[in-house]
Amino acid sequence: MEHAMTPGYTDDKDAILKRLRRIEGQVRGIARMVEEDTYCIDVLTQVSAATKALQSVALGLLDEHLGHCVRHAIDEGGETADAKIAEASAAIARLVKS
Repeated sequence: MEHAMTPGYTDDKDAILKRLRRIEGQVRGIARMVEEDTYCIDVLTQVSAATKALQSVALGLLDEHLGHCVRHAIDEGGETADAKIAEASAAIARLVKS
């Protein structure tokens, strides 16, 4: 499948990277909590927060993909559109299962 097109998130790339770095810091903090034998519920609370933050990034990327890449493929029509829709559907399924 071709991926040469500019990603839909290009305009938001800096903001996405900033959010991912913040999440990375959260995960390092969780590791530190485990190293310091922090109470389980406190660790789980932070894991939940990091998970929700990653899910938020994923949903934003999915929204950009649908609005940019899939829309472009639909405009082209044919097998390209079918492939992009199937790809997006599989990505949604993976997100729902995670």
